[in-house]
This record gives sequence, C-alpha cells and structure tokens, in this order.
Amino acid sequence: MKKEFITPGFLGATVLVVALFAFWGMSNSLNDVLIPQFRKTFLLGDFASSFVQFATFIGYFVFAIPASLFMRRFGYRAAVVMGLVLFGTGALLFYPAAQYGEYHFFLGALFVVASGLSFLETSANPMIAAMGPAENADQRLNFAQMFNPLGTILGVFVGKELILSDHHLSPEQIQAMEPAARATWQAGELAAVKLPYMGIACVVLLWALLVGITRFPPLARRVTEDADASAGGFSGLKAFPRYWLGVLAQFAYVGAQVGVWSFVIRYTQFNTPGTAEKIAANNLIITLVLFFAGRFVGTLLMSKYRPASLLTLFAAADIVLCVVAALAGGNFGLYALMATSFFMSIQFPTIFTMSLRGLGAHTKSGSSFLVMAIVGGAIIPPLMGLVSDASSINVAMLVPAICFAVVSFFGFTARKATA
Repeated sequence: MKKEFITPGFLGATVLVVALFAFWGMSNSLNDVLIPQFRKTFLLGDFASSFVQFATFIGYFVFAIPASLFMRRFGYRAAVVMGLVLFGTGALLFYPAAQYGEYHFFLGALFVVASGLSFLETSANPMIAAMGPAENADQRLNFAQMFNPLGTILGVFVGKELILSDHHLSPEQIQAMEPAARATWQAGELAAVKLPYMGIACVVLLWALLVGITRFPPLARRVTEDADASAGGFSGLKAFPRYWLGVLAQFAYVGAQVGVWSFVIRYTQFNTPGTAEKIAANNLIITLVLFFAGRFVGTLLMSKYRPASLLTLFAAADIVLCVVAALAGGNFGLYALMATSFFMSIQFPTIFTMSLRGLGAHTKSGSSFLVMAIVGGAIIPPLMGLVSDASSINVAMLVPAICFAVVSFFGFTARKATA
C-alpha cells in the first residue's frame, strides 16, 4: 500500500507549518536590504551597519536553549505560536523605531524578531516530521525546506521594491543638506521600512491565530529525559574531536554565508559607483536564485558522490571565488562573489549530518551545539565590516575565504573518516 505523505485530514495544518520555512527565510533576507538602507540613512560605516546581522544572530543564539526548553514543556504547536507572536511583536516595533529615527531601536526590534525566529526554527523541523508517517519524515522535511530559499528570494524582492530607493545619494551630498531638509529626507527613508514590516506583522500574527485554532495531529506535549543523559550528556562529546571541528565549520559557514549576502549590494555599489540600491539588489536576488539552484544540483550529485567529498570541493570552489572577488574587483569579481552561493547550497546540512555521524547516544546533545553555531552570523559580518572600513569591501571578502577553508578542511577530514 502506498504510504500517505501527510496524516489524512491535516492538509491545512501542514500548509501552516510549511509556510514557516518561508517566513524565516524572508525575514533573514530582508536584513541584507536593511544593511545598505541603514548605512545610507544613518551615515554608517560597514562595521556599524553589520550590526543588523549581529542583533539578529545573537538573538538566535540567546534564545536557542530557552526555545528548546519551552518546546519540551508545552509542545511543538505552543512553541510555534510563541515564535510567531514574538516575530510579529518585533516587526511591530519597527514602527516606533522609525518614528524615533534611532538606529539602536531598529537593532532592538531585530533582536525581538530573532527571538521569535529561534522558536520557529527549533519547533518547525520536528513538527513537520510529525505531520505524517515516520517513514516519510525525511521527505516532508526536504519538501518544507524547499520553501526557505523561496522565502529568501521573496524577502529581497519585497525589500527592493518597498524599501530601497531608485536614487543613490553620496554621504557628502547627505551631509551637505540643511538640517531641516536632512531630517525630512531621513524620515522619508525610514518610513519606507515601516510598510513591509507592518505587513509582515499582520500576516505573522494572523498565522499565530490560525495555528492556535487549527486542528493538528496529536503531538507529544512533553519530551522524556534525553537518551544521552545517562551517557554523560554534553560532557560525553569530549570524546569526539571531529564533531567539534564540525561545530567550528558550521560557525565558519554561517558567518561566511551571512557575510557574503550582507555585502553583495555594498560590493556592487563599490565596484560600480553610482549604482542605486534598488538596482544593486537585483544582484542579490540572482545570488539567492543560484543558491536555490545549487541545492537541486548538489542533491542530485550526492546520489553519485560522497557528501563529504562534495563538501570539500564546494567549499574549495568558494575559497577561490572569494579570493577572486577580493583581488579582481569590478564585474568579474562581482560575478565570482555571486557564484559563491551556488556552492554554499549544500554546506549547512552536510556539515550538520557529517558532524553528528557516529555520536550515537550523544546525537541530541550534539545537535544543540550545531544549532548554536549559527552565532557565526553575528561575528563574521562585523569582522568583515572592520576589514572593509580599514581597507575596502573587496579585501573584506578574504574573511569568508578563510571561513570556507575551515569548511573544506572539515569536509576533507570527514571524507577520510567515512572512507
């Protein structure tokens, strides 16, 4: 008999959960639009503007464990509702932040948004796995994850059309404005941020209501004591040095990915002076489409080649492309930078699975550190900003090149271990 893809009678509930994967993809990609917008509006350097990502990924890091504990105590659906409420609340905070016109208020709002996203990412993956027969859990997860890059592309498109302007003013032109004219211009630029986030807040809070009232399959409300608790818990991971190299590789990968995507618009404008943010954002959209395409190609290649070998080669390709972007500049460097996303595509899930291989009873503890390793997205972009302010955005691309070297080295060691 053919296995059901989802539990019969719960199609609506499944749609609600699958949409969550697009929600957090859209939110995170909007950050890549906010960085050039805030950089221009508040006259920030690359280091200061990168704190958009710092506020977001620190929020993920801080709330990862509380979200997990909340999910264990109250169940998957309650964690999803809590995440959506926090997400919507953070989006609503963009309105007073724009009214006050203070950069740090926006960072606070992003931190609240990230707290909600942490709840969503912690609960949505196991929840979608529980929406049907266990035999099809991997298939459902892969299907749901396809909507994440689609949401990412949508987020950049929305930001491009609603936030970014058609004209680019240089810092010198902005500073030359009369104080009253400058205040009016700044208020207009910040007002552009309000509309998309108010729309997001409405959709997300409505989604929280729908999740709360929709009938879901019976899910476990509590999680029993971890199977690895008797095996030494977190301390037992000390016996797996390759696992800790995987945690470092995940930290490096997420930092590199977020850093590259954060500065695609900036790189475009630096290498093609006078390019408006809205035009430069088209390159970011192309970059994300390449990431989406890479996922399909990489998945197909994994049916013929070992994942660890592909990880090694894909990360090595990104090293070369980042070095080209750093040294060549111009359109050639830009094309190289955009192409990195194609090879990034398989890296996060491959690092994740390779790191957990062989942990046995310690797998659950190991997963938690790999999730927390996304804090690399809070550290690497500001580091790139420091390098850029001290030299140029082109030179800053050497930072993700080093990160990809860590990933490639991990893939090489994982390949040897699984030979």
